[in-house]
Amino acid sequence: MADKSVSMKRPQRQLVLNKGAEKYIFRYEQGREDELLDALVDQAKDRRTDFDWFDAAVISFKLTQSLIGCAEQLLREDTDVRTLWQGPPVP
Repeated sequence: MADKSVSMKRPQRQLVLNKGAEKYIFRYEQGREDELLDALVDQAKDRRTDFDWFDAAVISFKLTQSLIGCAEQLLREDTDVRTLWQGPPVP
C-alpha cells in the first residue's frame, strides 16, 4: 500500500531574498505561512547572520503579495464555477 502522507503533501512554495553575495531561500508548505513568519523572526534575531528586520519585512511583504495572488485566483475560480452552475444568462 502506498504511503498517502507523501501524496497528500501540500504544495511547496519558495521565497528568495538576494542580499549582496548572500541568497536566502525560504521554503514552506502552503497553509504553513505562520511557521515561515516564525522562522523569519528567528533569523532576524540571530546575530550570526546578516539577515535583519528589514529583510524579514521584505520577505513578509513578498509572502503577503503571494497570498493575495492566491486569494484572487480562488475568487476567480469560484466565480467561474458559480457562473457555470447557474447556466447561461436568461435574455
